[in-house]
Amino acid sequence: MAGPLDATLAWLSDNKLPLGDSIAAGVERLTQGAPWLFDAVSEGLSALVLGFTGALLWVQPLLLIGVFTAVAWGLQRSLRLAAFVAVALVLIVNLGYWTETMETLSLVLFATVVCVLIGVPIGIAAAHRPWLEAGLRPLLDLMQTVPTFVYLIPTLILFGLGVVPGLISTVIFALPAPIRLTTLGITSVPRPLIEAGQAFGASRWQLLWKVEIPSALPTIMAGVTQCIMLSLSMVVIAALVGADGLGKPVVRALNSVNIADGFEAGLAIVIVAIVLDRLCKAKAHG
Repeated sequence: MAGPLDATLAWLSDNKLPLGDSIAAGVERLTQGAPWLFDAVSEGLSALVLGFTGALLWVQPLLLIGVFTAVAWGLQRSLRLAAFVAVALVLIVNLGYWTETMETLSLVLFATVVCVLIGVPIGIAAAHRPWLEAGLRPLLDLMQTVPTFVYLIPTLILFGLGVVPGLISTVIFALPAPIRLTTLGITSVPRPLIEAGQAFGASRWQLLWKVEIPSALPTIMAGVTQCIMLSLSMVVIAALVGADGLGKPVVRALNSVNIADGFEAGLAIVIVAIVLDRLCKAKAHG
């Protein structure tokens, strides 16, 4: 005979909360209520990303490698880093993944720009308003812990196949990093610095722009770097919903169990990650 615990379990199973059905109904209402809005957003973002990719691919690869090498030298003043960037990008050309690398670079840069434009202001606001930071904390935890495949489904339904659902899913996944680290940087500004600014009669905006942000900039840049790395980790997943880039050859290699192609495409992703990470680090001294 079934005991009271079994009866309780049966009752719980039979009276399932309609959480998933509610989310599905909400997404369906969005698609039916304003399909033109999602079509416009999809076409606009797609045109921007594909246009930037086209501009990168229009430039001769060796010339663009020279530009990237010059940028590395200009940012870090390191011959070793500049040489590494040149050799690494030439290796990508040699492997035959230059087009896919530029597609991935476009997706990562756009996702990072969107995350910074949204995340840094929110992080600053949360640093000055403890109630906002407390309210954001569970939402940011949810964004970082929910499996990325879960929110690929609604973005795919809303925006269709292509680069846009991959871009939006990447932004959702990477956005908590700049918010958290911006908040950490602003709240970690030494109190004597703020008091010195106030003593000189600085307004709230002057304190923010001339004291808090310069002091917190290394932490904010760490958030930007982390955002880039998280965006790159989404490259393969975004390929599953039609986004171009280095994720596609990885997925093809996985489907065909092609070790050689999978390793080469994965190596190209690693090279892009290392180059972007080194370029975003604080300038080396000596």
